[in-house]
Amino acid sequence: MIRREFITLAAGAAVWPLTARARQPERVRRIGVFMIVDDAGQRANYGALLQALQQLGWIDGQNVKIDTRWGGVAPSELRKYAIDLVTLQPDVILAVGTAEIAPLLQSTRTVPIVFVGVADPVGAGFVETMARPGGNITGFIQFEYSFVGKWVELLKQIAPGVTRAAVLRDPDISAGIGQFAVIQAVAPSVGLEVTAINVSDTGEIERAVAAFARAPNGGLIVTASAQTLAHRELIIALAAQHKLPAVYFRRYYVETGGLVSYGYDIVQQYRGAAGYIDRILKGEKPADLPVQAPSRYELVINLKTAKALDLVVPPSVLARADEVIE
Repeated sequence: MIRREFITLAAGAAVWPLTARARQPERVRRIGVFMIVDDAGQRANYGALLQALQQLGWIDGQNVKIDTRWGGVAPSELRKYAIDLVTLQPDVILAVGTAEIAPLLQSTRTVPIVFVGVADPVGAGFVETMARPGGNITGFIQFEYSFVGKWVELLKQIAPGVTRAAVLRDPDISAGIGQFAVIQAVAPSVGLEVTAINVSDTGEIERAVAAFARAPNGGLIVTASAQTLAHRELIIALAAQHKLPAVYFRRYYVETGGLVSYGYDIVQQYRGAAGYIDRILKGEKPADLPVQAPSRYELVINLKTAKALDLVVPPSVLARADEVIE
């Protein structure tokens, strides 16, 4: 009995180090998050990302560490935060918006990057094709260019008296040029004359909108860019001041006083990004993950703003709305 017990103990002692090693926790992975405009809307999106990651088993502070940088739109600031994130040697970086991508790619061609809220990654040279991105980057686009024409149609439907539209766009990005080109092509079919207003600083925006508003029957179309997002409070205020019906590309604008928005479901994109992050952390490469277009768009209308503009929203438009703010 004594000999048998000794053999059992000896065998257990031999096995124990192997078992202990097998049960060692996996290393904590690292995710970098690069976002602009630190506000309630972006914080809500960030929360949706954390929730989606948690549902996939990645919990901040346990098996993953998430480093977040909130940048502005100044190129020097974007470069600073991009370098800062890359220096942390993350396993993957989530980039929100077009403006963050270039400085990140200048800082690394090896760290995997997943993006959301980018309008034209192929035209900007971020990826080779939608189906086969190549390189170290992939993600989720805001829309395909054909979608942009719906903003023109929606402006005319919600404000039939509008015959002129100022298009706020960033001419320094391919998406700004592309969106304006589509709007120019569609506008004549609904009887709209369009002009471009470049967005770079508050003074330029204020002067251009005030000059446009001097003539009657005007409206605004606010295209997707980091610049229009950064200046959104000013743009909403100017639209109200000059009584210009305006169509926006994101619900943020309407939640804070804008008239109407039609755009992709941003929360769905963050959930999709969490899925791509999960796959990359498990060994897949961005080059093999196709860039995806939205599968769901949402129409949001602010009836209080419509009333202030003396507009009656057609029942057909209200019936299509995903949310109506009263």
